[in-house]
Amino acid sequence: MSEDNLNIKQLLEFYVLSGVDETCGSEVCCLSEQKGAKTALPDSAQPVAGGRPAMSSLALSSAAAVKNADDLCREVQTIDELKQVVENFEGCPLKYNAKHTVIGDGNPAAKIMLVGEAPGAEEDLAGKAFVGRSGRLLDKMLAAIGLDRSLCYICNILPWRPPGNRSPSDAEIAVCLPFLKKQIEIVNPDYIFVLGAVAANSLLGNSDGISRLRGKWMTYETAAGRQIKVLAGYHPAYLLRTPAQKAKAWADFLRLKKAREENN
Repeated sequence: MSEDNLNIKQLLEFYVLSGVDETCGSEVCCLSEQKGAKTALPDSAQPVAGGRPAMSSLALSSAAAVKNADDLCREVQTIDELKQVVENFEGCPLKYNAKHTVIGDGNPAAKIMLVGEAPGAEEDLAGKAFVGRSGRLLDKMLAAIGLDRSLCYICNILPWRPPGNRSPSDAEIAVCLPFLKKQIEIVNPDYIFVLGAVAANSLLGNSDGISRLRGKWMTYETAAGRQIKVLAGYHPAYLLRTPAQKAKAWADFLRLKKAREENN
């Protein structure tokens, strides 16, 4: 394979991991060549019968990154070990635009685990989960039901901030999900509170909106077969934009408080 074709293949692999899963045609423009010149896609990315590009090598690249994350997590036993693994991981392009890798915050032996979507700008700067406006609101809501970070473990689906705080792509979520599942395995909580639809859909493997998911207990099953109770609620960032929904969010926090008290 020529150097030009190799560079195109690497660029396309970056696009796949960023959420691009098809092309508009069988040719792309190579910026390293003269204006107007075109280079054919690699054979593995040519359209297949039915019109949809196969993109097999690119899909395999994404799958390889997921497998690599799974393999790296297999021997991890502690949150500190996981943090080292994630910081050294090179299978997700988000890492190269982020200032910090943001793993969980709080008590790594907590009975309650809260899961958000991804670090924001302030979290990226601080290298700590939920420290911005959303985090401060979350702290207040936890305090209102007698909890703080010493009694909870707080993390995100993604350990790196998507540029511009955009929503993460399916590929980015898939690559980073093994790191979240390992955190759940290490912390081994009794309850997981997922904040927002992206977090809920990613962890539970569904596509329902948060309005349909919230207000009821669901179940997450670990690789070892342990069933953990899951409650979904609005993300604090959404509540800052839509304060009228705070009453529903408060009801969800009261459900968490009640379950915790009944289990003590």
